[in-house]
Amino acid sequence: MDEDIEALKSISRALDGVLRIANRVKMGKKVEKSLKEKNQSAVSQDEDDPNKTPEPYNCTGNFQADFTELCKRNNMAVIPPVVHRARPPTSQSQVESSKPEKGKEKGKTSAQQQQAEPEPDPDMVEGEPVEPPPKTFVMKEKFEYFKPSVQVEMENYDKPDTVTEIFIRGWKIDETMMATFAQCWPVMEKLHTINLWNTGLTGETITMMANCVPNIVNLRTLILDGNCVAAENWHELISEESPLQNLSLRHCGITDKGAQLLGAALGTIKKANMKLISLNLAGNMIGDTGAEHIAMGLRMNRTLMSLSLASNKIGDKGAIKLGEVLSRFPLSHEEVVERRKQFSEKGSPDRNKSPPPSRRADSKDRPGSVRSSSHADRDKKAGKPSGKKKDGKGGKDAKEEEKHDKTKGGKKEKEEKGGQKKDKGSSVGGRSSGASIAADTKTAGKGKGKGKDKGKGPAVQEVEDAGASDFVNPLTDAADFIDGQLLVAGNRVLINLNLSRNSIGEHGLAALLKAMQYQTTLTHDSKSSGTGLMRIGVYKNKVSSDSEVLAKLTEFMMPKDPFYKPPPQTPDGDSNS
Repeated sequence: MDEDIEALKSISRALDGVLRIANRVKMGKKVEKSLKEKNQSAVSQDEDDPNKTPEPYNCTGNFQADFTELCKRNNMAVIPPVVHRARPPTSQSQVESSKPEKGKEKGKTSAQQQQAEPEPDPDMVEGEPVEPPPKTFVMKEKFEYFKPSVQVEMENYDKPDTVTEIFIRGWKIDETMMATFAQCWPVMEKLHTINLWNTGLTGETITMMANCVPNIVNLRTLILDGNCVAAENWHELISEESPLQNLSLRHCGITDKGAQLLGAALGTIKKANMKLISLNLAGNMIGDTGAEHIAMGLRMNRTLMSLSLASNKIGDKGAIKLGEVLSRFPLSHEEVVERRKQFSEKGSPDRNKSPPPSRRADSKDRPGSVRSSSHADRDKKAGKPSGKKKDGKGGKDAKEEEKHDKTKGGKKEKEEKGGQKKDKGSSVGGRSSGASIAADTKTAGKGKGKGKDKGKGPAVQEVEDAGASDFVNPLTDAADFIDGQLLVAGNRVLINLNLSRNSIGEHGLAALLKAMQYQTTLTHDSKSSGTGLMRIGVYKNKVSSDSEVLAKLTEFMMPKDPFYKPPPQTPDGDSNS
């Protein structure tokens, strides 16, 4: 009996231990469950908390991923998909030629495919074959074509970070969307073209884009056709920091106000755009006043090569101003003052430089950057004997100035400024500063005896200084003093000008013809500043097709056109037969 009682007690003790362990396991599970519930509730509270600011998103260069994520963060109801731009389908022969055969197996598979192709016989309807789907275009569902999307061109479709071009058509880009693009575009290293057609841009979105464009390092082409902006602040896109080379603003409702701002952005007395090569302003509302402002910008601009002003409201006054800036134009008072300032700065390049270390070491009582009057007086006195290498050039300039004083008293003051830095007799035609400096190097190199090597030094220095400056002011070109006006050679860098479908009459065309004739004579004399206009479009203006001036202008410009192919010359026998 005692043994049975002890066995029962041991069994009860074991059961108690098992029950305790089971209770502990249950309690642990309850604790874990409660902790999970607390964590989930905390996460849900954090997600539901609208005041908590999310962490800023760093774009990776993958446009599709970056654009989608930023749109989600901006709580956009509809996110436009990023799709590949549609291309015309290639023909089957091109596909086969682009895939060369490699081995007999591919030949067998292609033969099997060709044998398997003529199987769609069950699709015959009442003995007539079903029309195959079109191959020149792609069919889409109803209204799917008009849904907003961002079309892209990629350098390599297997790599999403190689987007090169972006096309957006026919849906409004508001400030939120433009801010999203401004975050994505700067990190896209391959992006070089942006095309936003009829996207409802405003003055604010144009300003946002203008601030973003300098950060897109490889951007070269910007097309904003069909965007009518009341502010007309298009000039912000071609600032000094902008890398744009091609800008298209067709059918943007640009008036004389916008043309004035664009002309000032192209060039002023102080600065000029150094990167824009092509500007398309066709289909706007630019009149004679706007054409004059653009012509003022072309006076100082020596970078723009193509300008389209087709389908505007330009008349004879605007055409005359454009012809003037292409041939030669008189300088205004402000331009004459700036010209003298430029020459004075070039004439004293060491004015703002400190003396050499040896001279600075000698002066113990005063700072090295201050130059005493004794040194200045000594330099002035030493000017005559030290100028042996300049005797040939300076003496001839002095003789020429005396001749000008005899003929015209007022001519001496203006010719002194240009004569000291230009080549001898620089009033011929209108050669550029580069040509005159090059001429100085040749004349200085022809010194007599030991002075030959000495004469080369300053001339070579001048050439290097001229090439080192970013902006060479056209006001420093050689000038002609005629009838109390200082005339400077015009723009010869522009090679394409389109003035078709305007309101230009006989007088405007005559001015353009005169400018082309002057450019031709000037180009034969010196080609250092450009070839001059090579193509000009003047069709469908207020001139009859049988106009003599139009015929002369067309005949004069035809051989200059690089795309012009002269008719083949046939033998006399063939022509007579």
